[in-house]
Amino acid sequence: MAVQATLTQSSPPGAIDENELAKTAVEFAEQSEKLSLLPPEQGNHVAIAVEAQFVTPHDTVIVTADGHRLPTVPVQEAHKLNVLREELETQLEPTHHHTIQSPNEEKAIALSQQQNGTSPHKRSTDASLKRSMPPSHTNPLFPPLPLYGPPSLMTHIQCLIFRFTSFFLSLGFLAVIVLGALFTSIGPSVQHLWRLVTLRNPDASSRPFYKEETRRAEIRKRQEEAWLSGHRPSGKTPYPPTEGGPDPLVCDPAYYARRVGLDIEPFEVQTEDGFLIDLWHVYDPKEHTPLPACERAHRGPETFTPPRKPPSSPAKFPVLLIHGLLQSSGAYCVNDDDSLAFLLAKAGYDVWLGNNRCGFTPKHTLLKYSDPRMWAWNIRQMGVFDLPALISRVCYETGFSKTGLICHSQGTTQALVALAKEQRPDLGDRITVFCGLAPAAYAGPLIGKMYFKFMRVISPGFFRVFFGIHAFIPFMMEMHRRLNGRVYGWLGYKVFGFLFGWGDGRWDRGLRDRMFRFAPVFVSSESMRWWLGRECFARHKCILSTKEEWRAEEREDGEVGEEGVLGEVDRDMADGGGGGRKRKKGRRRKGSTAWYDERAPPFALWVAGDDDLVDGEKLLRRFERGREPHVEVVHQKVIPGYEHLDVIWAMDAPEQVFREVKEVLWKTCDVRGLCRVPKGCEDVPAWKPKKKEVTGDEGEEEEEEEEEEEEELQSSSSEDLSR
Repeated sequence: MAVQATLTQSSPPGAIDENELAKTAVEFAEQSEKLSLLPPEQGNHVAIAVEAQFVTPHDTVIVTADGHRLPTVPVQEAHKLNVLREELETQLEPTHHHTIQSPNEEKAIALSQQQNGTSPHKRSTDASLKRSMPPSHTNPLFPPLPLYGPPSLMTHIQCLIFRFTSFFLSLGFLAVIVLGALFTSIGPSVQHLWRLVTLRNPDASSRPFYKEETRRAEIRKRQEEAWLSGHRPSGKTPYPPTEGGPDPLVCDPAYYARRVGLDIEPFEVQTEDGFLIDLWHVYDPKEHTPLPACERAHRGPETFTPPRKPPSSPAKFPVLLIHGLLQSSGAYCVNDDDSLAFLLAKAGYDVWLGNNRCGFTPKHTLLKYSDPRMWAWNIRQMGVFDLPALISRVCYETGFSKTGLICHSQGTTQALVALAKEQRPDLGDRITVFCGLAPAAYAGPLIGKMYFKFMRVISPGFFRVFFGIHAFIPFMMEMHRRLNGRVYGWLGYKVFGFLFGWGDGRWDRGLRDRMFRFAPVFVSSESMRWWLGRECFARHKCILSTKEEWRAEEREDGEVGEEGVLGEVDRDMADGGGGGRKRKKGRRRKGSTAWYDERAPPFALWVAGDDDLVDGEKLLRRFERGREPHVEVVHQKVIPGYEHLDVIWAMDAPEQVFREVKEVLWKTCDVRGLCRVPKGCEDVPAWKPKKKEVTGDEGEEEEEEEEEEEEELQSSSSEDLSR
């Protein structure tokens, strides 16, 4: 140490402070090791963490020395890595000649060289990493995810303990749910049996589409018999099927596409945090030749790169569909020609089916199933990473700069989260219209049920003991894989119907077993904790506002209603009186709590009138009351009698929902001159967006708000001076 001090004192100006360099190098190496894939002693240095990239101010990804990505970590940890890296590079700049005496120094400097791809003396041309400051507060709706470091003997033992305890405890929870579902079905089963005994048709009076359901069942039976006997549809059929016969109930959307004369080619997409997710392209075999497998593989984590080729004219306009909770996008492919995906494809759209992370086969570029970091994500990551990656790949493959977006249930949540001005509002520039089916922004009364309340009252730590830190009740996937399709379809309907409070009264019961071939999928326990745990959605009953915030909004809206639409001050403003210059103290502008800014795409919403799972009508009221001044709702509809899944599976959904979705997609298409007109949309006029200007009352309100802020500042300054 004395020698080092002497060298430092005698060093010329600009020389490296060896002590300071050694300290920074050690700190950087320790922080890098903390966020890396493996400890240095267990693997090579190419998977060492070298930089944190801030995708949003709250969402980071770790970049390894070989360019791979690791999932998000707490913002403070990511910021610390960047600061130490920049300090190390700054200290190495002054001279090209220095002595490295510490092994930790050598490792840290090597990491810096690997990241830059050049000598350590070359400064990056990017903006200073030190400027990527972490947010000063954490959104209570999205608390930080746990930080799991690289695997070690201790973490391996901990993971085994969590997997062991959660296997038995979650299996017991599932058993209680199954028994509850079976018990509650005893009464309806007895009633059904009694009607049969008394020679009455139990379905004729309880199922609104019973006659049509019976007719379709007879048609399917004749078609299956004809297929088995070798009679195939003639070549004159617009979409001749290439599969037929009795339904084997397979978990393959391409098979059901071929039954209606279409087909599906699978693509693999990499998210910015390294997950590999599935994207399915629905196509007409007469018009499209599938790409080679190498061209359908993932293209790395970068998003919105230049397209493969420009769109041909006239082209089909692209549409991306996103599924709901515990489902895959196969849910859009189960009703034969009345499936939303197939109906849009035959109408003339280029249909793409997006799936979220993990799905049926969890995949990551670096992580394995047993690594808890593979499962440290929730709805925020699905919105911030999965949705942009899927939209980016659709734009790349089709050549269009924008796509239509259709989401159901949880899919609407991840879109609403992603488009928020605090997340990735620029994504709105890539979407022509957001079509939300059963939008899940506010909780319905079902969230108060006993089995959901149990998950809300237990602490986060006990939640992880009970349900693990990996996949949520993975035994469900084992049942899905091993049970007979019809047995699983019957059991799945009973269990999910019991949990989520819906029935099959409007579905084609002959296709019900097929509907449950695409559910459930792998989801993380952290994701279910976000939905049902004590901290997030189940507590606040909203995805982007805390309970206190949206209740305050309702009180403000209630004040206006009680005063007869306009309050005293607001009425004076409407009459042009001088009192209009002063608003009531404490009353905020309607847009002051807005979730979205001017980059939000137009919205179209279809709400199920009898949906107990989510409250879509509350979301509609949010728009009607001016809480989102930058969002233009081009279409909205509340469908009486509809439950949560009826918007995609009801027998009359093609008339109630799909036809309108098809027209809204075309109405908002911004490149109609390049695209072929979808069937049935010949008379649909083009939508003209309203100019978003700050004028009139809104401008006055902003001016008043500025005046009030200035008055408060002056008042506080006077108080300080008087003191």
